Parts: sequence; structure tokens; C-alpha cells
Amino acid sequence: RGGPLPRRPRRQTTPGKPPIKMSEEEAKTETPPTEEKPAKEEKKEEVAEEESTATFEPVVKLEEVEVKSGEEDEEVIYDVRAKCFIFGETLLDKGTGKKTWRERGIGQARILRHREHSRLRILMRQEKTMKVIVNHALDPRIKLEPNAGSDRSWVWSAFDFAEGELLETVFALRFVDSDIANEFKEAFEKGQKEMESVLAGEDNPGEDGGAAADEAAEALADLKTSDDKEDGEEAAKEKEEEEKPAE
Repeated sequence: RGGPLPRRPRRQTTPGKPPIKMSEEEAKTETPPTEEKPAKEEKKEEVAEEESTATFEPVVKLEEVEVKSGEEDEEVIYDVRAKCFIFGETLLDKGTGKKTWRERGIGQARILRHREHSRLRILMRQEKTMKVIVNHALDPRIKLEPNAGSDRSWVWSAFDFAEGELLETVFALRFVDSDIANEFKEAFEKGQKEMESVLAGEDNPGEDGGAAADEAAEALADLKTSDDKEDGEEAAKEKEEEEKPAE
């Protein structure tokens, strides 16, 4: 009581002698201690091995619904891939009167004929989204005008129904090359002639005899898309360089 605690005796080692080593045979025969797996890991393995056989019934059963595109009663008489532009006000410039060309989408421009009344229309849907971007009848009064500075695009004005209401819209379709552009014009004008024969006796071409269509065609002749404008400027520069005398 109250006295110093006894000290643990230190291990005595013989000075100058190395510690005793195990022989190779003893080291091989000696088995390493096995590590015990935690109880949580064992439970996880047991759960993973079990397979679930539960079945779940859907709360609401959905029936397959047939979606109609509105083209079921029509046949395609011409189909070509093109890029569509429209000339008008953007959302930011709405009401200002400032109009510019803007791209509306790329897709297949198709001329369709109705199987019952044989009327024709041009329909174009945007790729992937399938949104309608051109939808109007092949009015015989429409005139395709070449886009200024380009031989692979056509410009025209029509009353379009792509937005769900009838709006007068200025279109420009641009094709891969001039050959395809000319094929489109031939198919378009051929459809107009067919449409004119269908409408004969039903509708009059107009009291003005098509004068309004001629005025619209003159205005369209000066319009050009931004891309075609750049192509025309580049072509003019190249022509000037070729005409320069060699030094």
C-alpha cells in the first residue's frame, strides 16, 4: 500500500547473437491464420444467391392506339430530300416588320395525290421530329422563281397550313445540286397542271387573271437565302480573280 508498483521484467537477449530464425520446411508447414469474414458480407452473399420470383401486375393497362398521319388516303407521286427556309419575322422581331430568311428544317418534300378527289398538295416533315414544316395545295397560280445567286434552290409564295392556320408564307427549298432542283420543278409544275384540270369548273383562277401572282413572283425574284448569298459572293470573287491579267 502506498509503495511503488513492481516492474515487469524485461526480456533478456544474449548480446551478439542474432534472433532465432525458422527453417524453410517449418515455414512451409506452418499454416497462415485464416481471416474470418464479417457477418455482413456473409449475409450479402446469401441475399445475392436468392432469386426473386415475385410478379407485379400493372395498375393501369394501356391499349395500343393506331396513330394516323392524315396521309392514309393519299399516294406519293414525288419525293425528294431538301432543306426548307422561310422568309418572315422571327419571334424577337415580331411586329417590327423586319423579315429575314431562317431555316425551318431538313426533310423529305413530297407531292401527294388524294385517291378520292385527286387533289394534290406538297407536304414536308422535319427529320426525326416529323413536325410538318410545309403543307399547302399545289395552286396552279404559284410560280417557282430561281433563288438569286443559286441554281439549286427555288422560291415561291403560298397559303400554307403547316402551323394549323392558313398563313401566306414565302418558302425556299434548297437541293443537293441543280439537277435535282430541276427535277423538283418539273414534278411541281406537272402537279400544278394536273391540279388545274381537277379544279376546272370548280374554282376560277381569279378575277385579276393571275396579276397578283405575277406581282408576287417579281418580288420573289430579288429574295435570296443567307447561305446562297454567300455562295454568290464567293463565285463573283473567283470570277474577278480569273479575269485579272497575269503579271
